[in-house]
Amino acid sequence: MNLEEPKKLAAWRRKAHEIIYEADTPLGKFFDMLLLVLILVSIVFVMLESVASIDAKYHEILYVGEWVITIFFSIEYIFRIVSIQKPFKYIFSFYGIIDFLSTIPLYLSFFLVGSQALITVRALRLLRVFRILKVTRYVGESNNLGLAMKQSWPKISIFLFVVLIVAIIAGTLMYFIEGDASGFKSIPISIYWCIVTLTTVGYGDIAPITPFGQFISAIIMIMGYGIIAVPTGIISAEYVQNTKDVDVNTQTCFHCGTTKHQDRAEYCDVCGEDLHPHKV
Repeated sequence: MNLEEPKKLAAWRRKAHEIIYEADTPLGKFFDMLLLVLILVSIVFVMLESVASIDAKYHEILYVGEWVITIFFSIEYIFRIVSIQKPFKYIFSFYGIIDFLSTIPLYLSFFLVGSQALITVRALRLLRVFRILKVTRYVGESNNLGLAMKQSWPKISIFLFVVLIVAIIAGTLMYFIEGDASGFKSIPISIYWCIVTLTTVGYGDIAPITPFGQFISAIIMIMGYGIIAVPTGIISAEYVQNTKDVDVNTQTCFHCGTTKHQDRAEYCDVCGEDLHPHKV
């Protein structure tokens, strides 16, 4: 009897892991769908509560609804911890931190007034929709994009440094050309105007009035289009070099918590454990 208890416990943990961490099974997909619906409902509750007229009429309903959903998320968070062999890997992962932050605001409201508004951080949990919609095959593409951005950073840093120098020079020049009459009251303000113009934002709070100043402004505006295109080209070039035709799925290793395994993989890429123990 004593030997059966650990086996039952292990089976229970694996079943909970299958439902909570995987979207490749009917129960896993249903759980994630339910989770996303509750996340959306909780965000809507917080938004409605911020409308004075609605809050005055339905405050109790909204408040109780928030607590019901928060308790559900609290239980889910605990289950995520106990259903995995290495809980600290989940706790300190991106999703683990987001799950924790999205759970505590309502509890903090007992100590900090208004902290329940932080519940909107739950919107970040909607990232789990990629698991449900079966678009995790694009995770490999996102990894390539992230790698391309990382490899492009030295080139982009040099480019941004050059842009900053151009903004300083052009801003200083515009300060001497336009002066206080046009709103260029100092070199920092002139540099601010130059950056706004280079990025094609154009707030319009400062504008040159002299012909020479307008000529320089036109040049800066044209340069702005090129500045937008250059980083895109750098990242695109790196991305093409790193593109790999490898699809990944939603499998999460029960033993080590590793995610993003290749399609049709039977064993974990890191620890070698069976990814489908519940099918045995």
